[in-house]
Amino acid sequence: MIPPVRPLGDFPLSRSDLDRDQLSRSTPGFTAGALADPRSRLIRLGGGRMPVREDALVLERISPDDRFDADDVVYLGRTVSADADLAVGTPLLLVAQADAGDDEPEQGLEWRNPRDAAHRMSDRDAGIASEALAIAAWHRTSRFCANCGAETEVRNAGWMRACPRCGVDHFPRTDPAVIVRIVHEERILLGSSALWPAGRYSLLAGFVEAGESLEAAVLREVEEESGMRLATPIYLGSQPWPFPRSLMFGYHAELAPGQDPEAIARDEEELDDVRWFSREELLATDSEVTLPGPTSIARAIIDDWLRGDERS
Repeated sequence: MIPPVRPLGDFPLSRSDLDRDQLSRSTPGFTAGALADPRSRLIRLGGGRMPVREDALVLERISPDDRFDADDVVYLGRTVSADADLAVGTPLLLVAQADAGDDEPEQGLEWRNPRDAAHRMSDRDAGIASEALAIAAWHRTSRFCANCGAETEVRNAGWMRACPRCGVDHFPRTDPAVIVRIVHEERILLGSSALWPAGRYSLLAGFVEAGESLEAAVLREVEEESGMRLATPIYLGSQPWPFPRSLMFGYHAELAPGQDPEAIARDEEELDDVRWFSREELLATDSEVTLPGPTSIARAIIDDWLRGDERS
């Protein structure tokens, strides 16, 4: 009997060590109070980058010289574990500024995109980065009411935008997407997007359509992109991908009975190539294949297969 595929552990951006403290958000004047609280720490975000020192986010004390409008600040939550300079319960506030990071950084500090650095961060900092990127992206695209077009007002410490004209409340949205590891006889199916540099391959993936289940999306996307029919997909885990607002659901699947593995029929508009790879091909020192970056769920799922851990 073939042993069942096991779920994976935490993915790089699915980790967190933060209490989002939802109940405090609706307290009148909460953000202004948090800005005045000497315990609070500030996280800056600019152009998708955040200040990092030695793979740790820089959490600043709020200076008396800092002047922020409460509507420009988002309350991310409170720490739940003590750190060298942070007590349990420290409030964390996000300020997204278009020009943040433009000045010459102080020694040892870098402005980094969490997409490239989160896999080296602690659970707390990876969770902060994911939350900050997602909520900031929502605010950038949600200034106006989708119902009537009026400019919205920030409420709930940055977690709601209210329309003063028609009364509709708007909340952050997430786009669900599926990504699937397809294996057959010690080989894995990977695709190369038409938008990527030559030689870059990843797992097949796509967005979930309206009224569609995750499993149905897996079966549909894979058949559309490769022509392969799959057996029942097995859930592995999820990871937010806040670039700008996706939530990736990872799956493992094998071919449906009777499906010819060589009968690949790729989507020629979206993909330049779809092919099977052995472990030896991907692990070879002279391999010309570029796999996804280490912060992605795709890389974590591929690496799990490369190690032969998927059934252990």
